[in-house]
Amino acid sequence: MPSLIDIAVNLALSGAVLVLSTFLWNYLRSPLKSYPGPFATNFTNFWRFLDVHKGRCDITHNALHRKHGIAVRMGPNVLSLSDPNLISKVFTTKNPWKKSTMYGVNDVMVSGKRVSNLFGTTDEKWHSTVIRPVKSLYSMTKVQDVEHCVDAVINLYLEKLQERFVSPGKACDMADYMLYFAWDTMSQVTFSETLGILEAGNDDRKFLETSYRSLDYFAPVCQIPELDLLLDKNPIYRLGPPSFGWATLFSIEALKKRIARGPTLDGKNDFLDKFLEAKKKHPELVDDGMVVTYLLSNVLAGSDTTAISLCSAIYYILKHPKVHRKLREEIHRAQLPIPASWKDIQDLPYLNAVMREAMRIHPGVGLMLERIVPEGGLTLPDGRFVPAGTIVGMNPWVINRNEEVFGPNTDKFIPERWLKYDHETEEQFSARVSRMKGCDLTFGAGSRVCIGRYLSQFESYKLIATMFTKFDIELADPKDDWKIINSWFVRQLNIPVVLKNRV
Repeated sequence: MPSLIDIAVNLALSGAVLVLSTFLWNYLRSPLKSYPGPFATNFTNFWRFLDVHKGRCDITHNALHRKHGIAVRMGPNVLSLSDPNLISKVFTTKNPWKKSTMYGVNDVMVSGKRVSNLFGTTDEKWHSTVIRPVKSLYSMTKVQDVEHCVDAVINLYLEKLQERFVSPGKACDMADYMLYFAWDTMSQVTFSETLGILEAGNDDRKFLETSYRSLDYFAPVCQIPELDLLLDKNPIYRLGPPSFGWATLFSIEALKKRIARGPTLDGKNDFLDKFLEAKKKHPELVDDGMVVTYLLSNVLAGSDTTAISLCSAIYYILKHPKVHRKLREEIHRAQLPIPASWKDIQDLPYLNAVMREAMRIHPGVGLMLERIVPEGGLTLPDGRFVPAGTIVGMNPWVINRNEEVFGPNTDKFIPERWLKYDHETEEQFSARVSRMKGCDLTFGAGSRVCIGRYLSQFESYKLIATMFTKFDIELADPKDDWKIINSWFVRQLNIPVVLKNRV
């Protein structure tokens, strides 16, 4: 009879043989062996799991592409692409390429069934069908309908900054307060009520902590989606991240109250009013469950990215005195009201250049946006072939630093790249900026481009313009640097600033 030690040794050997066999099988069947990349990616996706888990895979991706060129192997069947000319193919709006299984990690289990959301679904037909009744609500023209909601939160934000930091002369960590603003604004434009974060001055109800923990799970696990079947989707015991049950309950209660109260009669509609109007117009597509799905997309997807853009803008403005001075001069000449109105700021050229550059150099998403190569395969610009079924991805942090498109020194914050150069004709300038806009992956591309991108820009431009109208702002310590964590969203920590009322 074998001893316990013998049994343990045999089990260990069997496990090692299984792992090695799996690695060998991955290598033998990989269609990407000829593509350069880290050695371990020939055999397993575990390399990219670990790299993402470290929290700055954007740095790794840029380094690999600068070393190996436009196509880098990230796993046995995963290829990262960096050529902006491929954006229109990978993210085509005609017969869109299917999303990879990485996005399914965002699915939830309801009564034992897997339920996708608008972000995570790989069913392009379902997505295009259910988004159609509300898609027009997110145009730049239509988002101006909720300017009163944004202004209400800006006023609350200014009040709390004055009370907590300006009057007592204390430094304010903008990494926190931009996040508070973004979450409360998204709630206000959606439900006409905030989440109470700015009022509390902290995350006392754990909304932000829940979001962070879910993102910290999603980012590495989506590199090996099969792990999610064990950790979060197993039918016995859930080991995954904290759920967003609070957001679902919040949305359901808001919907119930609105139905009981009736629509807003003063003409100041929020998104919930508009979703209910879509339900009346499209009863075959939109029921109460779909209204809740729309609400959740707003609350959970529209806050962090806006906060990231705001943090990027204020940090880089304050780190670059010449930019700071030019922006203040433009805003001062504009004689803006408080809060700044969209009609007064939308045509300020330097503000626009600063905000576009802030989003380019620090896009909200820092992982590859993955798609599956369809039947017929993909031929790269250099003639190499990528077979159907291969997962290809493009990282906004790589694409947004392409010097062919964005000019030299793309690792540096230079708003002037969005302005007309002295030697350019108007035609040349227009063509160059159009090219940059077309290749900017900050909000994705194609049929699955971020639906809330205009709303995010609307909120961001208004707040930055208002803050530099209202306050003199400086970094508490100009030599201090922020901290960056890439877990799908590339969030920032540690941006203490000193605020004083402008005289």
